[in-house]
Amino acid sequence: MAGQSSKLDPDTLAKARAAGLDKALVDFPDCVADAARAAALDLADVPAINGTAEPWPSMRIRSGR
Repeated sequence: MAGQSSKLDPDTLAKARAAGLDKALVDFPDCVADAARAAALDLADVPAINGTAEPWPSMRIRSGR
């Protein structure tokens, strides 16, 4: 089954090829599929980021008196 990547959906397959994993897809299609599944599970565990919140207190201009 070398060269077959039937375990990957077309979107994941396209992303793997865009990442330059063509040789890995040919030699280790099951490993690429497992890594894609693991990455998807890890992504699901990442908390949402509030893009409007600052990670530090806002900077206020104060007089030096």
